[in-house]
Amino acid sequence: MKRIFLLLVAVAFFISACSNTEHPEGLEEQTVIEDVHSYAYIHEVKTLHLDLDLEVDFNNNTIYGIASHTISDHTTDKMIFDINGLEIIKVTLDSGVETDFKIGKNDELLGQPLEVTIKPNTKQVNIQYKTTDQSGSLDWLPPSLTSSKKYPFLYTQGQAILTRTWIPVQDSPLNRITYSATIKVPSELLAVMSADQLSPKNADGIYKFKMDQAIPCYLIALAVGDLEYVKLDSRSGIYAEPQLIEKCAYEFEDLPKMINIAEKIYGKYQWDQYDVVMLPYSFPFGGMENPRLTFANPTLIAGDKSLVSVIAHELAHSWSGNLVTNATWNDFWLNEGFTVYFENRIMEELEGKEIANILAIIEFQDLVESLALIEDSENPEDANLKLDLEGRDPDDGMTDVAYIKGAYFLRTLEHTVGRKKFDEFLKGYFAAHAFQTLTTEKFVSYLEEHLLNPNKIEFNTKEWIYQPGLPENCIKISSPRLEAMEAFAHIADQGGDLSKDNAFRKLKLSDHITQEWQTFIRGLNKNVSHSQLAFIDQQLGLSTQANDILKSDWFKLCARVNYTPAFPEMKKYLTKVGRRWLVEGIYAELAESKDPKRLEFAREVYENAKTNYHTVTARSVAQHLGLK
Repeated sequence: MKRIFLLLVAVAFFISACSNTEHPEGLEEQTVIEDVHSYAYIHEVKTLHLDLDLEVDFNNNTIYGIASHTISDHTTDKMIFDINGLEIIKVTLDSGVETDFKIGKNDELLGQPLEVTIKPNTKQVNIQYKTTDQSGSLDWLPPSLTSSKKYPFLYTQGQAILTRTWIPVQDSPLNRITYSATIKVPSELLAVMSADQLSPKNADGIYKFKMDQAIPCYLIALAVGDLEYVKLDSRSGIYAEPQLIEKCAYEFEDLPKMINIAEKIYGKYQWDQYDVVMLPYSFPFGGMENPRLTFANPTLIAGDKSLVSVIAHELAHSWSGNLVTNATWNDFWLNEGFTVYFENRIMEELEGKEIANILAIIEFQDLVESLALIEDSENPEDANLKLDLEGRDPDDGMTDVAYIKGAYFLRTLEHTVGRKKFDEFLKGYFAAHAFQTLTTEKFVSYLEEHLLNPNKIEFNTKEWIYQPGLPENCIKISSPRLEAMEAFAHIADQGGDLSKDNAFRKLKLSDHITQEWQTFIRGLNKNVSHSQLAFIDQQLGLSTQANDILKSDWFKLCARVNYTPAFPEMKKYLTKVGRRWLVEGIYAELAESKDPKRLEFAREVYENAKTNYHTVTARSVAQHLGLK
């Protein structure tokens, strides 16, 4: 594993996006940041442009072809790539001269280093390869797991270090590259990527793509399926299977408004096109911010647009995360904390302050629960914004701390300095660091220089970033609408009978938005009687009629209190939905109950459902259930 070290070198050598630079007497003291989750030495030689020529084979569930890397000027005689679950067939240099390569020892987490012999004048490294059944980024779905039930589907998920499982790359956010691709797929299917789509649907099944803006490798993404496209305006639209396209177009029709709102707050959208592709239910996240093409999960289709904040979140990543990227996975909060904050600002403009506050409070509830779990875990230091993930999976850092504590840090900053000054600061921040990677320390330095010091403001920045938990000055947000839902839950918790409460008896599920019902469900504690749960389910249809977000909270409660009448519907849900955030908590409640029957039920469900999950979800659930 590599660590941070210092080098003194000539200025010309270090024109790099990941640099912290000073210039004493013609030399600069350069901190070269090494990513402990990558084997590549990008300070010696790095990819500048990647060209892919690949074929997608659904008969054998493989991708095979050539990854051609245009590389930087260098003096070294070797170049190291990250691979994991790939079969390397041959490596050539420039116009086709075969060269030696060596594959190092496999690490369960990081995969293997691919060491390629190069020459001082080498301009291009061409790697012929194919994926295997160990390529964890790839989710090959049979027709039975798609909406059409007719055609197969494939998608990739690169974040954090899974791109190396389907492309041999220098798989570190430190290295931003441009890329192009030619992808051959079955003629009845359409290929889409996180790049400019150069080819329309065609009978040859050959599609070309180009990404001219430099991105980190985890944002290279591919989806292949029976997809149609609906245009929302001149620069946005939706890809989805035919069975979902109308629902998606309705649910996300405000996307053009969101883009306009975001630009007014933080400057021009710099990725030209913003499309969304709706993937099957196995996709492990609500959304993934692949530039130009957000990947989304069907669980966002609530029918009432109450879950569009996830799309606002992925759009916000076009500034925080994609435009300005965490230098390492220890700095992950720079991606997600900024994005959750920005997402809420978009929703405030779109839906009003009341709804934005409701969304922020729901997030805070998630954060409080996560902080309690982290405090009792093997790694209580994970409650810090700045992490130390050496020797650990970067996914371990993808918690509510990065997302929500990070956002509340920024909200508290805004409250302290005033929104006008804070917006000016953030607009300048995105402009100054566009298409760059950034460490936490570089951000803190920029914050002090451009916001705190000029305005003579004292702020406990280090406590927020380098200490666990929430500081005393964390901003407080309230909502009368959520307080009303908490009052209903309190009646049931105290032994009252909601079936005799006239106000509650008149309620229908459609009377309140998702987040209000989440607050009600979360307000019910372990003491609520099964008879009350039966009435609530009969009244609202939470087990059968609720959207997938509400079902997740409802089934977590049922698992916690062993309300077995809901278990058959819970099993259906866990078998259908592969979004990690929604299913992981249910499995955790079943496993943590210490009830052998509940654990046995959870393991039986998982065994039947795991083939419907992406490896990201399957791995997390297996850990909760004590399985390998």
